[in-house]
Amino acid sequence: MEASKLPCSFAPFPSRPKCHFPISPARAPGHAAFRNYKHSSLISRNKSARGAIQNAAAAAAGLTTPVQALTEEEETSGNSIRRRFLEFYSARGHKILPSSSLVPDDPTVLLTIAGMLQFKPVFLGKVARQVPSATTSQRCVRTNDIENVGRTSRHHTFFEMLGNFSFGDYFKKEAIKWAWELSTVEYGLPADNLWISVYEDDEETYAIWHDEIGVPADRIKKMGEEDNFWTSGATGPCGPCSEIYYDFHPERGQHSAVDLNDDTRFIEFYNLVFMQFNKKDDGSLEPLKQKNIDTGMGLERMARILQKVPNNYETDLIFPIIEKVSELANVSYARADDSTKTKLKVIGDHMRAIVYLISDGVFPSNVGRGYVVRRLIRRAVRTGRLIDIRGDENGNLEGAFLPIVAEKVIDLSSEIDPDLKSRKSRILEELKREELRFVVTLERGEKLLDEMLDDALGKAKVNNADPFLSGKDAFLLYDTYGFPVEITMEVADERGVSIDMSCFDIEMENQRRQSQAAHNTVKLTVENGSELTENIPDTEFIGYDTLYSKAVIKGLLLSGKPVVEVSQGNEVEVLLDRTPFYAESGGQIGDRGVLKVNDTAVIEIADVQKSLGNIFVHKGVIKEGIVAVGREVEAAVDAKLRQRAKVHHTATHLLQAALKKVIGQETSQAGSLVAFERLRFDFNFHRQLLDHELTKIEDLINEWIGDATALQTKVMPIADAKSAGAIAMFGEKYGEEVRVVNVPGVSMELCGGTHVSNTSEIRGFMIISEQGISSGVRRIEAVAGDAFIEYVSERDNYMKQLCSTLKVKAEEVPARVGAIMEELRMVKTEVSAARAKTAVYKASVLANKAFHVGTTTQIRVVVELMDDTDADSLKCAAEHLVDVLQDPAAIILGSFPGEDKVSLVAAFSPSVVSMGIQAGKFIGPIAKMCGGGGGGRPNFAQAGGRKPENLSSALEKAKTDLVSVLSKKAS
Repeated sequence: MEASKLPCSFAPFPSRPKCHFPISPARAPGHAAFRNYKHSSLISRNKSARGAIQNAAAAAAGLTTPVQALTEEEETSGNSIRRRFLEFYSARGHKILPSSSLVPDDPTVLLTIAGMLQFKPVFLGKVARQVPSATTSQRCVRTNDIENVGRTSRHHTFFEMLGNFSFGDYFKKEAIKWAWELSTVEYGLPADNLWISVYEDDEETYAIWHDEIGVPADRIKKMGEEDNFWTSGATGPCGPCSEIYYDFHPERGQHSAVDLNDDTRFIEFYNLVFMQFNKKDDGSLEPLKQKNIDTGMGLERMARILQKVPNNYETDLIFPIIEKVSELANVSYARADDSTKTKLKVIGDHMRAIVYLISDGVFPSNVGRGYVVRRLIRRAVRTGRLIDIRGDENGNLEGAFLPIVAEKVIDLSSEIDPDLKSRKSRILEELKREELRFVVTLERGEKLLDEMLDDALGKAKVNNADPFLSGKDAFLLYDTYGFPVEITMEVADERGVSIDMSCFDIEMENQRRQSQAAHNTVKLTVENGSELTENIPDTEFIGYDTLYSKAVIKGLLLSGKPVVEVSQGNEVEVLLDRTPFYAESGGQIGDRGVLKVNDTAVIEIADVQKSLGNIFVHKGVIKEGIVAVGREVEAAVDAKLRQRAKVHHTATHLLQAALKKVIGQETSQAGSLVAFERLRFDFNFHRQLLDHELTKIEDLINEWIGDATALQTKVMPIADAKSAGAIAMFGEKYGEEVRVVNVPGVSMELCGGTHVSNTSEIRGFMIISEQGISSGVRRIEAVAGDAFIEYVSERDNYMKQLCSTLKVKAEEVPARVGAIMEELRMVKTEVSAARAKTAVYKASVLANKAFHVGTTTQIRVVVELMDDTDADSLKCAAEHLVDVLQDPAAIILGSFPGEDKVSLVAAFSPSVVSMGIQAGKFIGPIAKMCGGGGGGRPNFAQAGGRKPENLSSALEKAKTDLVSVLSKKAS
């Protein structure tokens, strides 16, 4: 069969035709017979033809291995759907690009929430397109609809978005025809089951669907701006969109009242965005110079349709995970009730998001992306407890179950992210730590709930009212302690306490709105920068080979605005056609130096940044003369500072290699800073490094420095670099060609930074600190080269001063300091003992001030101020008074031991405690009056504060309250 006669979804196009449908007239899109095609016949035709067609294509490409025919199950698997989508658009000239990280290189969004995000700079015109069109399968995470996960058939936190993109190449007609061909021919969806939505004012799109594709008018819905006009924000690129819906129940008819948002009947699976306008500040629309296409097909949605299952969760993309969770819960998904199924779906969904986020370097914390992961983990754990998952599958009730489920996610990852399996041990360890830590938190929540219910019942009894728990308290348990509101309701009901759920719902809605505002908008704005890039070419960087060059000023910015000329004294940003200055990237800070315009002007450069793609922005101050666009300059980098940066950058590579050797290959970079005075390296690890580990790391690096190994740098395809074992730097984006920096036998990394030519140039390396900066992330700061010598020299001077002061040799300093510390400790002990003795003496005097409360029981009470007595001595005084006064006795003492300091103590004898009066609860409100807080045991409690001026009135209230409550209990 000739290539021109092949169905266009399989034709081996050497380049993409604008559009053609080489199929018989009876199957032309506008023909009635085409609209009557049945699902089974299309699948059958595709299956029977696919092997022969692909073999023909393979032969044309010079391949001899025959293509094996796929079964229907293989045809409709999630992996097959993904692969077929990418191959379909690849055959039409689209470049297949990898999914970008879930951590976007974009400050306007927290996580990657859409397939188009990696192309945002291209759509804005800030970066020149590398290819005219592309296709991807992008991993995405969204949490704005987290409460709908598991409850609806289609909501997820993690999903894959299949997309095809055009950067000024093709537009509506091709996008629509290929979308239809992909849906009806490649995937074999029956045309009768497909509905189309278009923007109500977009007649061009309507005409293509109706007149050229042949979709009947009654299956094309015109919808308003809210549904079918895409905007990136108040201003910026925008345009109409068109969506393809699958109809699960065509038997319900095609009347005008059909609602495409009816989830029981329809699912939107393909969205085509026609980015053709720029929205200006006044709301008016102007045509974009470059019209773009941005599409998205939900992989999970298409899998649901083709696999003929009732919801996305029961597809082969997610269901194996749910089956594993069911096994751990000892329940059958098929026989489970709706509530249990929902919980199983929640865990199955969340685990995909958790695993891929951790794999991309996002670790649990209380801020930003880390909080998203922590929240998902806590939701999964508490949901597991609701279906009685306790411990691991080995019968260990103290174990963790999330790592077991995560292993199933990793097993399914080979075609989503091949690198995931190499990070398996790190992911499982992090999950285990976080889950076990959270279980402790969850148990604290249970304890707090008991206290809240006791308090609610107590207040109800006093006020003769029905007991209830406030919605804010229920939300506090839910949000802070991760305590399921379902459990809160169940436990409260058992104890006869109702919950103000309306208030709880308000708190939830407030949180949801904040989440949506923070996480669910990709902001695109056409700025002055896009105009600038039309006139300013990318900067040619020549700084690997030289620190000096002549260049031409291509642009000047004053306060961010383009100007032609700038005079002495002004801060200016200079854009050159070429430069030896390194611009900040990969953790390495920008170079410093000077730009000279003959002998007439001098610009002192303090920083260099990349902006608007690959334009280097030299930031500095004009020290002399006037600078103008078009003038030639002499650009000279500060050689000493560059050398310090090179030394620290290579030392960073050696540090990562040493860490992997000493604490394990699973550790990975989580950030870095390469500065002139030091280096900083953040890495994923679960504990503090031990002293001997730090020493071993230092020794290894200094050994490598002493080996005087010559570095090798080479530019190669990224696939070759990865297969050679090169490590990618955290958070960096790479093109098809990458620069590899190799320290033979030690380290090989993808890196665009500057490096020494031989490790001997580093001269020496020393770690100056190691600390945790967030959960699961550690930070090492170190010095090398000149900074190392300066650091050691400075510490040597400190040692000399210390030796002079202590009048000992350097090697005797530790012993002498130890002796001084012991002497100091003994003196402190003696002073504390003397203070305690003084406090006890004062307490003996205060015992005479005790007064009696109660009629049936005479309780001895002391409430007194003890001036500047310190907290420990105050405690001794209270304990002495309880002993002296004997049971029953109640003691409240206060003091101001220092400036802006208050100490309080409450001590109650056993009889007082048995009356239901607890020292810990009593002292809290008193401490609040002094600007502090505290608590303790029922018989003894301590508290502090910051307002000594309120201490007298606080003690007076304590006396009044204590007398009041004791009078009731002892009368």
